[in-house]
Amino acid sequence: MPDVLDASPYDALLLLSFGGPEGPDDVVPFLENVTRGRGIPKERLKEVGQHYFLFGGVSPINDQNRALLDALRKDFAEHGLDLPVYWGNRNWAPYLTDTLREMVGDGRRRILVLATSAYASYSGCRQYRENLADALAALESEGLELPKIDKLRHYFNHPGFVEPMVDGVVRSLTELPEEVRDGAHIAFCTHSIPTSAADTSGPVEEHGDGGAYVRQHLDVAQVIADAVRERTGVDHPWQLVYQSRSGAPHIPWLEPDICDHLEERHAAGAPAVVMAPIGFVSDHMEVLYDLDTEATAKAEELGLPVRRSATVGADPRFAAAVRDLVLERAGDERGQEVAPCALGALGASHNLCPVGCCPARAPRPAAAGADSPYA
Repeated sequence: MPDVLDASPYDALLLLSFGGPEGPDDVVPFLENVTRGRGIPKERLKEVGQHYFLFGGVSPINDQNRALLDALRKDFAEHGLDLPVYWGNRNWAPYLTDTLREMVGDGRRRILVLATSAYASYSGCRQYRENLADALAALESEGLELPKIDKLRHYFNHPGFVEPMVDGVVRSLTELPEEVRDGAHIAFCTHSIPTSAADTSGPVEEHGDGGAYVRQHLDVAQVIADAVRERTGVDHPWQLVYQSRSGAPHIPWLEPDICDHLEERHAAGAPAVVMAPIGFVSDHMEVLYDLDTEATAKAEELGLPVRRSATVGADPRFAAAVRDLVLERAGDERGQEVAPCALGALGASHNLCPVGCCPARAPRPAAAGADSPYA
C-alpha cells in the first residue's frame, strides 16, 4: 500500500472547467449561457454554433474532463492521496453551483479548485473566481454553510504540464516528411484575447505590454523549444501566435492569427510548420475547429505541410502534477516550507491572486483571492 499523503486542511478537489454542449439541442442554450448579458440575438448564436454543428453539436471538452477526472482519481489512489475529486462547469452541466451544493451536502468545508486554464488572464483566471463567488452567493441565499475555497496556482510551467507538450512537438516533427522536417517552424498557439486584457493580466507589477499572459506563454514556448532542440539536435525557429479571436472587429486583440502566420511562413519559404497548442489543456472545440479544421485547410490551400501536436489532456504526468500542486498548497497552508516546482525563467506563480490581478472591466466579487468577500 502507498504511504498516505497529507492534503489537510483540504477535504476535496474541484475540477472547474468551461463546459460545452453534448448534442445539437444544447448548442444555442450553451452559447446563451456563455454570452449572457451581452444581448446577442439567437439567430447570431445559431451562426456562431456552426462550429459545433460540424461535430454533431458535441464539444469534446466534457468527455475530456471525464478522462481527466478518471486520471486524477487513479493517480491519487495509487499514491495514497485520500482526496475526493468533483467536477463543475461554468456554462453547462454539471453546473458549478450544483456541484458546490453537492460538496457542501457531502460535508466538504475546505475545497481546492483546479481550473482548466493554465495562465493568468481575466478569462482564464479571474472570471473563474467570479463564477465561484456567484455560486457561493447562491448557496448563501439558500442558507447553506459556505466552504472555504482556494484555487491552485497557475501551472503553465510545471514539468508535468510542459513535458507532455515537448513529447507532442517531437512526435509531430517525426510525422512530417523527412525532407522538410529539420527546417520546420513551430507555431506555439494560444487563445487570442483583447490587448487591453493582456496588458492588465497578472499582478499589478506585471502589467504592461502583453502583461503576464504573453510573458508566461513566451517563457513556456522557450522551454519547449529548448527541450525539442536537445531531443532532436535541431534548433527550430518558433513564434507565439494566436487563434479563436471573437468580439467586435474594432477592438484590438493579440496577433498574429495562426492562419495569417501560416501565410507569412509560407511566403518566407518555411518548408513546414508544427502547430503546438500550448494555451489549451485539452483538444476542445477551439483546437478541433480553429487548428485541425480552419488552419489545416489554410495550410492545404498554401501547399504547406503542417502537423498539430497534442495537448496535455489526461496525460498521467499532468495528473501527477496536480497531485504535486495539491500537496504543495496544502503544505503551505499548514505553514510548512515548500519548494514549488517550475521550469523556465519566471518561477512558480502566486498562490493567492492579489488585489488588482487580471481586473474586470466592471468590478465584480471574486472568490479565492486577496479581494474575496468569502475569506
